[in-house]
Amino acid sequence: MLNTEYQSSTATTLGMELEIQLVDKQTLDLAPRANAILHTLHQTTTARHFKQEVTCSMLELNSGIHDGSATLEAEMLQLGAQLCTAAGEQGARPCGGGTHLFQDWRERQISDFPRYRHFAEHYGYLARQFTVFGQHVHVGCPDGDTAIWLTHALSYYIPHLLALSASSPYLQGEDSGFASARSNVVGAFPSSGHLPQFVRSWQDFQGHAAELARAGIIGSLKDLYWDIRPKPEYGTVEVRIFDTPLDIPHSVALASLVQTLARYLLNERPPQPGRAALYCVYNFNRFQAARFGLDADIHDVRSGQRVALGQAILDLLQQLQPYAADPHARDCLERLALRAHHRHGDYSLLREHSRNGLGCPEVVHEAANLWQPPAD
Repeated sequence: MLNTEYQSSTATTLGMELEIQLVDKQTLDLAPRANAILHTLHQTTTARHFKQEVTCSMLELNSGIHDGSATLEAEMLQLGAQLCTAAGEQGARPCGGGTHLFQDWRERQISDFPRYRHFAEHYGYLARQFTVFGQHVHVGCPDGDTAIWLTHALSYYIPHLLALSASSPYLQGEDSGFASARSNVVGAFPSSGHLPQFVRSWQDFQGHAAELARAGIIGSLKDLYWDIRPKPEYGTVEVRIFDTPLDIPHSVALASLVQTLARYLLNERPPQPGRAALYCVYNFNRFQAARFGLDADIHDVRSGQRVALGQAILDLLQQLQPYAADPHARDCLERLALRAHHRHGDYSLLREHSRNGLGCPEVVHEAANLWQPPAD
């Protein structure tokens, strides 16, 4: 039975999940050590924050529920330090980034859980290719109808969010030419994409989900790999478009952006361009952001013109400043604005290392260094 009952939550509360690479200390290739690392972590009081993922060379790091980004960052840095210690005991290092630079998907091992075994049986080789790494941000919504409205409203900003997080230029040891190659892997699944245009209320969503379940397309709402989706059991809207950033502070800045944007949208309820126009250009804009990152041009449905995404991001961040709840949130927006101004994302940093003569293992080493806790 599909459970679509919406559990109310406080508007614009914040939480997030990070899918993390586990790399071998010596080879810097992905290491199938999630089980051993999780066994160590599950001896602690924070065990609930660490979870298995689809393959054994990755795990998921989950925050608690927060009112703002300052406490979220403090918690994530603490959990990240615990993960570094537990991974080190197993000869591994945690690492950010949306893809591993040179891993061979054919070598990946599916995690031994019924859901993941079924996933592998159903999707074949795509399951092992799904060893890509994303950040999911949850923002609280009081009711299902509000969650549907916010899901549509946030969808206008998919290219902005993707470009700011893009951290996966490499696949199989080669520069893909994309700022976010991860987004192409996710797009291969039949239940990827976006909330359908015709879903206007929670009742509409329940009917659509029930139809998908009757057709055997989904078994639960977890099978919807939309870029943004409602999460009724948490009472949230979940933004799933992000690559996993290379460091925790940047991931928190992205989460703070989602919270501030949601606060603006829910408080002001600004008039939105027609959803037909939005979803007409949705895939094009998403592709542009994935391909070119902060240097992309997108079609702006408000003006009907092609615009520079980097400038559109700067304009958005300026517009959101009055809605940032505290100094930490304002600092997050300012740090994102610096990236947009310089057109310099995580994908740019990885390519710089390569241009400076580092081979793929050395680039992974530099990326993993960003996950090390700061020295006391």
